[in-house]
Amino acid sequence: MRDTGRTAGGKGGADAPGTPGAARVAAGLGGLLGPLRRAVLRATRTAEGLPDLPEAQIELLRALSSSPGGLSPGAAAARLRVAPSTVSNLVRAMFAARLVERVRPEHDQRTVVLTASQEALKLLERYDRASTAALVRVVEELPDGDRAALDEALPALDRLVAALEAANVGAGGASAS
Repeated sequence: MRDTGRTAGGKGGADAPGTPGAARVAAGLGGLLGPLRRAVLRATRTAEGLPDLPEAQIELLRALSSSPGGLSPGAAAARLRVAPSTVSNLVRAMFAARLVERVRPEHDQRTVVLTASQEALKLLERYDRASTAALVRVVEELPDGDRAALDEALPALDRLVAALEAANVGAGGASAS
């Protein structure tokens, strides 16, 4: 990877000694995030014999499970920052698999509210439990220094997520995924 001479704060100029360049960090993260997500999901499925739910379906289930009253398809799309057509396609498949329920509110029969089915909530709980257990097993096997580095990186990664979300909102909101 090539360092463009930008600082970790994103400004041009020389890096502080021992501070990796923003371009190098960004390229490294970009190259690792997809494989990391897939590896965690694969380990989770294998450990519990869980069905092969696509990550997008799991994300929709997470959004629905954190909204006890359910979400409209538009609100779900906004929450996930995807196009409404993406949510429609997900819901079609997930409704057929009995993971999502469509409820028409009595006050407005023209709308629909999406909720996670009880079966989906149990499945999501199993995914979360298995994912945590798989990560604990692997993290425990890492050298102490790696565990400490991961622990120290968590707040920075949390801030990175917040900054990306803020930049996405400022740039116009939902993507066309």
